[in-house]
Amino acid sequence: MCEKKQFKWWQGTIIYQIYPRSFFDSNQDGIGDLNGIISKLDYLSLLGIESIWLSPVYPSPMADFGYDISDYCGIDPLFGNLSDFDRLLSEIHSRNMKLILDFVPNHTSDQHPWFLASKSSRQDPKRDWYIWQDASPDGGVPNNWLAMFGGSAWEWDAHTQQYYYHGFLSAQPDLNWRNPEVQQAMFDSMKFWLDKGVDGFRVDVIWHLIKDALLRDNPENPQYKPHMATYNRFLPLNSTDQPEVHELISKMRVLLDGYQDRMMIGEIYLPLQKLMAYYGTDNNGVHMPFNFTLLETPWEPATIGLAIDQYESALPEGGWPNWVLGNHDQRRIASRIGPEQSRVAAVLLLTLRGTPTMYYGDELGMEDVLIPFDEIQDPQGLNMPDKNLSRDPARTPMQWNEYAFSGFSEVKPWLRVAEDYKEKNVELQSQNPDSLLNLYKRIIHLRMESDALRYGTYRTVFTSEQILAYTREIKDGNSYLIVLNFSHAPAQFKSNFQFQGEVVLSANNKAIDNKFKTGDIVAANEAIIVELKDI
Repeated sequence: MCEKKQFKWWQGTIIYQIYPRSFFDSNQDGIGDLNGIISKLDYLSLLGIESIWLSPVYPSPMADFGYDISDYCGIDPLFGNLSDFDRLLSEIHSRNMKLILDFVPNHTSDQHPWFLASKSSRQDPKRDWYIWQDASPDGGVPNNWLAMFGGSAWEWDAHTQQYYYHGFLSAQPDLNWRNPEVQQAMFDSMKFWLDKGVDGFRVDVIWHLIKDALLRDNPENPQYKPHMATYNRFLPLNSTDQPEVHELISKMRVLLDGYQDRMMIGEIYLPLQKLMAYYGTDNNGVHMPFNFTLLETPWEPATIGLAIDQYESALPEGGWPNWVLGNHDQRRIASRIGPEQSRVAAVLLLTLRGTPTMYYGDELGMEDVLIPFDEIQDPQGLNMPDKNLSRDPARTPMQWNEYAFSGFSEVKPWLRVAEDYKEKNVELQSQNPDSLLNLYKRIIHLRMESDALRYGTYRTVFTSEQILAYTREIKDGNSYLIVLNFSHAPAQFKSNFQFQGEVVLSANNKAIDNKFKTGDIVAANEAIIVELKDI
């Protein structure tokens, strides 16, 4: 059983991701902004959110909606200005909340002054700030590396007669992180925001930062199927996840550790054992490599339970777990598993050991919105429309009320609002004690009051074709049994786990205050939290 010790703020917090374009529009241009976020901070505070992760708000041509940065130390006028940002940070801190800023160090915009200088001449001092290469002997691209958004990752520059590398859009040239000047410039950018008081960074595609020095071809993927993104034709063994990346992360960590109580999350889509390497050794890696297990595992209790156990077992000594159910790149959880199971998912996410990350609107059960082809904004969807890979459906405006455009804006938003906004919005759900929003509030409140749910040990005690059950325990504190029914039919809890307890939270508000014991029936789509009593 875990003993209470001194934990860092990021170990006990809940992170809430805001996609700024879609949260709240304060100036009626159809796009969310910083002042819009400020106006909704009390909503987040009442929900129980303690930390906000803000997707990019830097100056950008918006080829990839802010992930193509033209100035790392500014705010795009679409979202406001630096004074607005300073006020946002102050308002967040005044509510005892934290702000985590998205940082995108792998690539810049092709409109960034650094790249404009780099492509101006082969002799320019910033030429080596990006990855330039001669054509292959046959006049083609330097190697077979592919871009995440389709096609070759090499773009020909007629002016200087070389190719430059871009792992994403051609408008997003990759920086050459092997160049010490690039490293220093990016560290200076991080320092700019840390000096302002930002509490940490979510570092975009951190495993892409270093490429094979010899630019060797990637091997073919034997599992590739035609319906997959073209990027998956080859295994990116030479274009990503190079050993030297850990040296760069260690330097970032040294920078952060020079400030009081800051943290860094790394976006990393890698197999489990490779993911764990990003914790580093002797506290020199990211504080948390994002764990996407729940995004990638079939929604089945035995499979989920095994994935949790494998993840827990793989953690290095001192490594702190974290969990994600949704983000701006993935389908919404309610669309993946259905509205009924969304309540089960809420209990799962907020009762596992580790730091949970919520995606805006998931607390309402927001679902993917069908975006007609002629309204698609996402470059991934525009470049590969036949593969239906647009991420727009999960980025639609937050649903605040039943009025026009769901209260997000008074004018037509940049993406259409879900058709169900009159039945599924903050105002309506706030008034309904049985709503998904109020379920989230209850779980979060229970979690905030309980050291066992924030910090306690995790142990699987029962799995079946319908049920996953586990305990959260801490020495000298309350202990809990969590029982989740992943099915649309009643299920029996038949574990040999010896206990007695009382239901303190029910996802469907049916079993609260009931005694619970082995052999009891758990209702369809139900999730319960049982406070354990000594036996």
